[in-house]
Amino acid sequence: MAVGHKIIKATYHILKNKEEYREPLLQIEKIKERNKQKNVQKFVTQLAGLGFKVRLTPSA
Repeated sequence: MAVGHKIIKATYHILKNKEEYREPLLQIEKIKERNKQKNVQKFVTQLAGLGFKVRLTPSA
């Protein structure tokens, strides 16, 4: 019953907003990436507050 309700809600919002269906997993990945970026910025700010100079380089 709960799964049916989620399908109906998704269908309603898709039709109401006239938008394409977006796979929920893609949204989860976007949220994870945004949270990662927020955490990185928070930690850099904390380290700077403690007197460290921080230079970020992407890992392989």
